[in-house]
Amino acid sequence: MTSPNHYILTWQCPDSSGVLAKVSQSLFEHGAFITETSQYSDPYTETFFSRIAFDDRDLTVSASEFIEALDELAKPLGMEYKLRNTADIPNVIIAVSKDDHCLVSLLTKWKSGALPINIVAVMSNHQDCKALADWHGVPFHHFPITAESKAEQEARILALMDETDTDLLVLARYMQILSDDLCQQLSGRAINIHHSFLPSFKGARPYHQAHARGVKVIGATAHYVTANLDEGPIIAQEVKPINHTFTIKQMVHMGHDLEATALTHAVRFHAEQRVCLNGDKTVILA
Repeated sequence: MTSPNHYILTWQCPDSSGVLAKVSQSLFEHGAFITETSQYSDPYTETFFSRIAFDDRDLTVSASEFIEALDELAKPLGMEYKLRNTADIPNVIIAVSKDDHCLVSLLTKWKSGALPINIVAVMSNHQDCKALADWHGVPFHHFPITAESKAEQEARILALMDETDTDLLVLARYMQILSDDLCQQLSGRAINIHHSFLPSFKGARPYHQAHARGVKVIGATAHYVTANLDEGPIIAQEVKPINHTFTIKQMVHMGHDLEATALTHAVRFHAEQRVCLNGDKTVILA
C-alpha cells in the first residue's frame, strides 16, 4: 500500500453564509480526507480565510480534475486559493550582511527538519558568513554593493532567484534597503526581520533609540517586505520585558535571540502556508 499524498489548501473570499460548508462539501464529494482545518472571519474587511490540510487516500478524481473542480467552485464565491502538495517545499534564499545569529537559527532549524524549506543559497554583500554557509553545504554568493552598483546588484539577486527557482527571499539581518522596484517584484515573497518592536524605533540603531527612551519591553518583528521601510504586513513578533538597569549591550544580546526566534517563526508560518494577506495586515491560520 502506498502512502497518501498530503495537501494544503489555503483560500479566502468575500464572507457570506455557508462558504466554509460549500468548500468542505466539495472536498468531501471528491474524496479528500481532511486532517486539519483553521479559519477566520474578519468582521472589518468582511473576508473569510481558511486553511485546510487533507490527503488523497480516498480521492475519487485525478489531481487535474480536482483542480478543475476547485476552479469551478471558486468563480461564484470570488475565491482566491493556493493548493500545494506538502512534498513540494519552498526554495529559500537567505540574504545576510555581517551578523549571523538569524542565519544560524534558520540553518539549524532547517538541518533538524523543523523548517519545511529548502535553503538553496546564502547571499551576502560581505564575506563574513561564507564559512558558516560552506559548513552547512549551502552555496554562498558574494554580491558586493555600492551606491553606484545597487541596480546591478539587485539584478543579480533576481537572476539568482530565477536560476534556483526560489519561492522566498529571507532578509536575515541583511542591512541594505531594497529598491521600490525590487520590493514590488518580490511582493509576498520576501520576509525581513526588524530588530525592534514595530512600529517604534524604525531604521538604524533601534536599541540605542529604545534605551534613550527608557522602554520597558523590547522585541523583534518579522514582516513582509514593502517599499515602505519596516512597515510591511507583520507575520510574527517576539517581546521580552526589561527595566532601567539594562545596558544597550544587554538589550542587543537579548534582541538577537528575539530576532532569530521571530524570523524563524515567520518563515515556518509562510512555508506551511499559514499566512494570508489582509490589506496591510496578515491573518495567521495556526
